Amino acid sequence: VQLQASGGGLVQAGGSLRLSCTASGLTLANYAVGWFRQAPGKERAFVAAVGSKRGTKNYTDSAKGRFTISKDTAQNTVYLQMNSLKPEDTSIYYCAAGLHDIRLRLGFPEYWGQGTQVTVSS
Repeated sequence: VQLQASGGGLVQAGGSLRLSCTASGLTLANYAVGWFRQAPGKERAFVAAVGSKRGTKNYTDSAKGRFTISKDTAQNTVYLQMNSLKPEDTSIYYCAAGLHDIRLRLGFPEYWGQGTQVTVSS
């Protein structure tokens, strides 16, 4: 099983990035999937998730209105569209997949992807 994240980079404040996470060895349609981030010196934190059954989306407060999570089951990929980026969004972003929506959002998924660095300059 592998979750391959990509799409990070350097962007100016106010800009946009779209992160992608493609799964191999598992079918994302059967999993809750989400994004977390970890800034230097801080713990990994929940950003956004989409549920496994009803596709309910959840966001941390700082992401609401700026970030959009989506899941493309045909491509077996989850995306995080990030708009109006701020310097405080600078982090390593990780994707994750889990069988239980709540456990995923609490940071206990079955699978983690490798991180992709997002840097927002002021």
